[in-house]
Amino acid sequence: MSEAIDYGQFEEGRHCNYWALDRTIQRELARVYPDEAFAWAKPRLSDFGSVVGHTLADNADYVDSHGPELHTYDKHGEVQNFVRYPAEQLETERLAYEAGVVADSFEAPPGRAEPMPLTHYFGMLYLLSYAETSGFVCPVAMTAGAAHVLEKFDDGDLENYYAALTSRTHEELVEGAMFLTEKQGGSDVGAAETTAEYDEETGYWRLTGEKWFCSNIDGEGTLALARTPEAPAGTDGLSMFLVPHGDPDQGVLTKGDREAFDGDPPPEALNDQYYRRLKDKLGTTAVPTGEVELDGTKAMLVGEQERGFKQMAEMLNLERLSNAAGACGIMGRALLESKIHAAEREAFGSTIDEFPLMRADLVDMAVDHEAATAFTFEAARLFAERERAARAGEEADRTYRLMRLLVPIAKLRTARMAIETTSYAMEIQGGNGYVDEFVTNRLLRDAQVLPIWEGTENILSLDVLRALEREQAHEPFVATVEEMLSTATHPALADTVAVVEEEFQGLTTAMATLAAEDRDYAELSAKRLSHYIFDVFTAALLLEQAQAALDGEAIDGWTGEGGNTVEAGPDGRMAIVARRFVQTRLADREARGITGGGRLPLVWFEAVVNYAPVPPAHLAETVTPD
Repeated sequence: MSEAIDYGQFEEGRHCNYWALDRTIQRELARVYPDEAFAWAKPRLSDFGSVVGHTLADNADYVDSHGPELHTYDKHGEVQNFVRYPAEQLETERLAYEAGVVADSFEAPPGRAEPMPLTHYFGMLYLLSYAETSGFVCPVAMTAGAAHVLEKFDDGDLENYYAALTSRTHEELVEGAMFLTEKQGGSDVGAAETTAEYDEETGYWRLTGEKWFCSNIDGEGTLALARTPEAPAGTDGLSMFLVPHGDPDQGVLTKGDREAFDGDPPPEALNDQYYRRLKDKLGTTAVPTGEVELDGTKAMLVGEQERGFKQMAEMLNLERLSNAAGACGIMGRALLESKIHAAEREAFGSTIDEFPLMRADLVDMAVDHEAATAFTFEAARLFAERERAARAGEEADRTYRLMRLLVPIAKLRTARMAIETTSYAMEIQGGNGYVDEFVTNRLLRDAQVLPIWEGTENILSLDVLRALEREQAHEPFVATVEEMLSTATHPALADTVAVVEEEFQGLTTAMATLAAEDRDYAELSAKRLSHYIFDVFTAALLLEQAQAALDGEAIDGWTGEGGNTVEAGPDGRMAIVARRFVQTRLADREARGITGGGRLPLVWFEAVVNYAPVPPAHLAETVTPD
């Protein structure tokens, strides 16, 4: 049986292998990958976890203080829109893309006959988020998003851009970006005023308008929404366009092409647009975000006219899951820093992880991380299953309907949980946590953008209502929860299952009530409903995983430091995780649990926080108050 991890051996959460220290993501990816895909991916995930923990973590801290700089004009006063990056960021870029963070899930990697499932992309992004949190992770996610849109909707005219977006060779790579937000519209995408006119002479569309919040401003392959002549108002009239950074008459401008210039790229090599300025932001320094003026800018139509909003909706599923996977990775790093500090920091003659209050805090941080990661990667599994079916020309209606419900909830809940976790990680560090030289400062600043990107909590809650109304997503949801609960048959799970079953009935009643209420009341309750769905579904999912672990089916072995496999077997740890999640999120505790005598964080600290194994027989032991 595997041993607990000794976090006291580290000084801080860097110069280590993030994959080897995170048994949560190891378990989740073992669960959601096809078996043969996980066997192929496991050593590569371990290698990537080491690269992120050693090189990329240091690079990220440097870039946070020495971020990209925009030089809009050259020395002759010509517009050049040149963004200068520090060498550390360019190294990170090369290492991540050549590790296959995007490419492997779209094009078959060497040694495989087909691409990896898209769960592999989300797993790699999770590990990348340990170092880059929301900074460089943003361009990676948008590159995957642009590739996803072209794969689904391009009729072949943009094949060269798709090939470059999915390249695993840095010199042949282009990064994606998405210029969707406009100053007057914000979340109201249908209010977009950017126009597109077809230029018969050049064969390009010409875009004119202002995009207000453009992350990865100089991405070589940017997707933008615009309205063609005679198109209807609102979202129905929007079309999707690819706007190259380089002049498309000169071919696809790749990373290698940009680096080959003697100095800054000359203005004539670039597409005609104007990068007004970069935003001064709270965090996410690594991604240059700015304002762009399009004035007859060359662009190419993606797929059919007036299908842009549908294409954007497909892209948002991937982007929102990317946001959620990144949030889980940030939580993992914040938790790691907290575990290490608590294990080595002494106060009043003991390390602070010996004190009951700190033990309770670390247990609940760990349980939140487990819950967020389990929910997110279940949604990612459904997304990947649906895309696999689409590539094969098969139907996956039930999978899609459930995915449509879970994806906005995953993004909604994990974003908030990441802020809570990183904020408390700062507190655990004490005054050092508030100082720039310590990483928790950046984790919180970067996490703060997560509820804003790809839809605020209110927008996502309304999307949950749409999924229930239009896709009838409650049907596969109810069936799935019933199935998960039916698997949790171990006697040690019985009390927890009973609480979840009762709350499940309450949730289904709430769904039925809102379906019969007027629109205003339904919208008023949408956020509460979204959180309720997360809590019940996650509880059932954790119980299903607890049963699998008790049966010895969860994972064959953990990947330890150096890539070695550590033996695993039947284990009750996930039963403790499920029990604590239900206690804190669903159970009705008299006097807020104070009079109940429960000591779970003290009794099971080593199991929950340090991954110590729990022999299933020990779960039956009754622990009474002293």
